[in-house]
Amino acid sequence: MINACLVGCGRAGMIHAENYISGMREARIVSVADANIEAARSAAEIAGISEYETDYRKAIQAPGVNAVVVVSPTNLHKEIVLECARRGLHVFCEKPMGMNIKECLEMMEACQKAHVKLQIGFMRRFDRSYQAAKEAVDAGEIGDVVLIQAHTRGPSKPQPWMYDLKASNGILAEISSHDIDLVRWFSGSEVSSLYAVGGNFRNPEAKENYPDYYDNVAVTGTLENSVQFLLDSAAYCQYGYDNRLEVVGTKGVIRVARESERFISVIKPEVGAATPFTKSWRTLFKEAYLEEDRAFVDSILHGGRSVPDGMDGLMAVKVARMGNISIREKRIVTAEEVNA
Repeated sequence: MINACLVGCGRAGMIHAENYISGMREARIVSVADANIEAARSAAEIAGISEYETDYRKAIQAPGVNAVVVVSPTNLHKEIVLECARRGLHVFCEKPMGMNIKECLEMMEACQKAHVKLQIGFMRRFDRSYQAAKEAVDAGEIGDVVLIQAHTRGPSKPQPWMYDLKASNGILAEISSHDIDLVRWFSGSEVSSLYAVGGNFRNPEAKENYPDYYDNVAVTGTLENSVQFLLDSAAYCQYGYDNRLEVVGTKGVIRVARESERFISVIKPEVGAATPFTKSWRTLFKEAYLEEDRAFVDSILHGGRSVPDGMDGLMAVKVARMGNISIREKRIVTAEEVNA
């Protein structure tokens, strides 16, 4: 039995909590922690446990804990993961993995030395649609991959702390991390160079104190195997949660897009055809979240490599930092330039 501690009881944290509570027989939540005492207490009640803390150090020491699910703010990931590794606890860490490459390397080294698992939360790899698309690409159904285009646009207004790129690394980290990981996964290669542009179009209140904040970003670049890629991301787009992928090959194209809330269209005289648009990543990727949690538990119980692993997390952080430099300095940035 995997006895997990949940660190971070916000929206994403509670998705994982629900998976451990009702989605898996071999794992359970035995303690929770959140800086907000009410969030921690509520999560404990939902999990049917008495152990909740505002200090994660106390929560991970609850009796029987052997794994930790980290869903805290990004700037706390390194500290928490290092403490878990020191105590010999397996770690599932949500993306973005860390604030910079140095932090990611420290986290990877600590977990390797402690012989504990480290899995990063790129749940789209566990989504059935993306998995089917990846199988088709690997089978050569569209020939050789030429171009990968991915985008994510979120409807929610950013939290004020996200305006500070020193605390959030911008939406390239907070939102585009999944798209960056998909580009790497589908291409089987690493980003070689990129050019990015960003702008603040929807959050004018941030402009005075955070002039470098952007809520819209577009990235174009090349991978080491010469495959081209395009990314675009938006925060506070308001119309719904919009996530799509297109893989162009020499002999065809594969598209992944699930825009409909219920996969139906309603046609009426008053409005014509209406299709409810997806409102949240929580519903769109509900099954994928469950499958990634199951994969983490399975890797602990039955061995095998954790995927996505620390290197996958590190490379997404690296590409996000490349993009931020490109936006700031208005130039092409190569991978060789960014090592911290």
